[in-house]
Amino acid sequence: MSHPHPELGAPPRLPENGLRVTPLGGLGEIGRNMTVFEFGGRLLIVDCGVLFPEEEQPGVDLILPDFSTIQDRLDDVEGIVLTHGHEDHIGGVPYLLRMKPDIPLIGSKLTLALIEAKLQEHRIRPYTLEVEEGQRERLGPFDCEFIAVNHSIPDALAVAIRTPAGLAVATGDFKMDQLPLDGRLTDLHAFARLSEEGIDLLLSDSTNAEVPGFVPPERDISNVLRTVFANAQKRIIVASFASHVHRIQQILDAAHEYGRRVAFVGRSMVRNMGIARDLGYLRVPAGLVVDVKTLDDLPDDEVVLVCTGSQGEPMAALSRMANRDHQIRIVPGDTVILASSLIPGNENAVYRVINGLSRWGANVVHKGNAKVHVSGHASAGELLYFYNICRPKNLMPVHGEWRHLRANAELGALTGIPKGNIVIAEDGVVVDLVDGKARIVGKVQAGYVYVDGLSVGDVTESSLKDRRILGEEGIISVFVVVDSTTGKIVGGPHIHARGSGIEDAQFSAVVPKVEEALNKSAQDGVVEPHQLQQLIRRTLGKWVSDTYRRRPMILPVVVEV
Repeated sequence: MSHPHPELGAPPRLPENGLRVTPLGGLGEIGRNMTVFEFGGRLLIVDCGVLFPEEEQPGVDLILPDFSTIQDRLDDVEGIVLTHGHEDHIGGVPYLLRMKPDIPLIGSKLTLALIEAKLQEHRIRPYTLEVEEGQRERLGPFDCEFIAVNHSIPDALAVAIRTPAGLAVATGDFKMDQLPLDGRLTDLHAFARLSEEGIDLLLSDSTNAEVPGFVPPERDISNVLRTVFANAQKRIIVASFASHVHRIQQILDAAHEYGRRVAFVGRSMVRNMGIARDLGYLRVPAGLVVDVKTLDDLPDDEVVLVCTGSQGEPMAALSRMANRDHQIRIVPGDTVILASSLIPGNENAVYRVINGLSRWGANVVHKGNAKVHVSGHASAGELLYFYNICRPKNLMPVHGEWRHLRANAELGALTGIPKGNIVIAEDGVVVDLVDGKARIVGKVQAGYVYVDGLSVGDVTESSLKDRRILGEEGIISVFVVVDSTTGKIVGGPHIHARGSGIEDAQFSAVVPKVEEALNKSAQDGVVEPHQLQQLIRRTLGKWVSDTYRRRPMILPVVVEV
């Protein structure tokens, strides 16, 4: 990936009392959050998440951080600190633990419960250390203190990392809701105390740095949901992240108030809400939640379905409902609520789902036409407030696209942090904290690692390019049999097309051109199959381009007899 320091090479040896910070994901993108801290030859990892694919990455299920930088040093890893249970912070853990299953996982009760359930599917039993806000744990040379932060999932934590190099604080994802549904505030007193101690490097969430003001409180949504529930004539279908416990609690409360029963749809939703309920994070009145199979016995105006698919994911329940590819059929009068934000890059997919639902007569309520979601990330006003409390000596914006990182850096500068002490890095750019000063010292490999089914890392950018060509332009196959001695044509050429928009009969115009090219090459003594394949590809490709202005994939097969 490109970055503003193209001249950077491999980082030098870390000074004896220096702290090295290497982001392997989450900078320049929304997702794949992973940061490696190094001191005295030992490593501490904070988060290990995934990024979800976009339209130009067909067939890809997940995108992982590149572990190659640390895969030969896994014995040096003291642990993986997980700040909270969202997929973009924990989704990559199973793939890292496949390399070394006994790396300890450190996190809050809910976060560990969510990752343990995920690891069970991968048949990995992790070593875990449950922590809570205010707790301090020594992990090798890293003295870690955990601080409560408010986010769109319960039990989120920031982590303060003390080493002889200084105090580094990683916020994780956070906001400063002053009226949180669970009463758990971002612990500004703890951050003020750390400020008095002296924060040498602050790694701060940048996702909402461009948004002015303060994020509205979560509880503002409750009245909007009540209005939607009061006006809904038939079924209510709610799409949300499978980990957004606060939002699901509001849905349950509204359903209970309006005499509706709730069913969870989708494996991840059923699993996560079961965990949240068992641990006491989700309060479920008796008899409110029912199995989806029993819904046919209830009137439509007594039904609420909670499913995944708020980001337009093609295989999620809501997308399949929109495409008429799900057992639950949308009918006129149904109300669909998309109770989440739009992750950058997902806009087209989400609007495609909204249009599909609207086509079948659903009333679709989303962030664009009703206040059914508030962000889980601090806006500019909150970040300014936060920096004035923390007063860090050095600031490193993290968790965001380039525009978010730069906006966050500007906010830090406004509060008096010297611009020379604000480090804008990206994935793979190595930052050292030495003698109280943070600076960029080099870069390491930090590209995308694609997960496709059971394959991890086998899909390359080249193969994705081939998939895009196949999807957009189609494929043309050519079959020719030649004499192995003379190179003359014995059979064919037979030409067939799929997805190119060209009928097989139309290739009769180019068959003489292919025959002429092959006969000429035979006269020149060319009989090697690979050379003949290249000749066929060039000849047919030029004809298709000149005739149809298309560039399909051409697959020539030459058989010798």
